[in-house]
Amino acid sequence: MNQAFRRMGYSAAKLTAHGLRTTASTLLNESGKWSPDAIERSLAHADKDTIRGTYNRGRYWDERVAMHQCWSDYLDSLRDGGKAVSLTAGEVTA
Repeated sequence: MNQAFRRMGYSAAKLTAHGLRTTASTLLNESGKWSPDAIERSLAHADKDTIRGTYNRGRYWDERVAMHQCWSDYLDSLRDGGKAVSLTAGEVTA
């Protein structure tokens, strides 16, 4: 991903894949809407046991799907006009 960012013209000082993970982690944790375990499971690096990591996707699945949809909606909102949405508990609005 970092190489793709460089080809798009973003320097390492401006944008990194790990920086995006940090931003997502911060906003999702501060929202209070999602369990920290579900957030970490979604953002964690791959399981060291590649077989287990390939087949064990069910932990926190429903919450993770909802969280990723919320995050996607947030990014779409930013793309479509720069208007940030609230990610606070119980409140997801555009």
